[in-house]
Amino acid sequence: MLTHVQIWSAIDALAAKHGLSPSGLAKAAGLDPTTFNKSKRTTTEGRERWPSTESIAKVLMATGENLDNFVALVDEARPRGPITIPLLGFAQAGLGGFFDDGGHPAGTGWDEVEMPAIGRGEVYALEVAGDSMLPLYRDGDVVIVSTAEAVRRGDRVVVRTTEGEVMAKVLKRQTARTIELQSLNTEHPDRTLDRTAIAFMHRIIWARQ
Repeated sequence: MLTHVQIWSAIDALAAKHGLSPSGLAKAAGLDPTTFNKSKRTTTEGRERWPSTESIAKVLMATGENLDNFVALVDEARPRGPITIPLLGFAQAGLGGFFDDGGHPAGTGWDEVEMPAIGRGEVYALEVAGDSMLPLYRDGDVVIVSTAEAVRRGDRVVVRTTEGEVMAKVLKRQTARTIELQSLNTEHPDRTLDRTAIAFMHRIIWARQ
């Protein structure tokens, strides 16, 4: 199945192949320089935006590439084989030093776990502790989290606040100012957070139970 991540990864790879940024590639193709910006790849509501066939045709013409070459780049973005990813406990994830400013795994102290290759881009694993995520996830379960997958309404997500609180919730609604989160466990309250209070929000794409 062709995925949103594969298409955008192919565009990024095409730009890099010709020594360009995504913005530079768009400009070279006569498009608005922001056409391929990462911020344009999803709407504010979390819906995926796909590049148009016209924009792809224009970048192929601008770079002298053909459709077969682009399809090859899309295929290279396809997940393959098992991978080893960083693993951390939920309690540790709230401490400093484990994530950079962009919400990507950083520093030392991470363990490792082998998982099937799922999606593309950086992924990491968090080990569940306690009962706050019942009945979906139990103590000791491992959830796989992607930093690259688009987050949409109804997705299960991991959210880290700027104060270091880490939680797994369901994305109920998001606006330009707030994020509404529904608890997995009905005994725990739902949350509404200001966007400025959120360090990152990543999509849970798989779980090992």
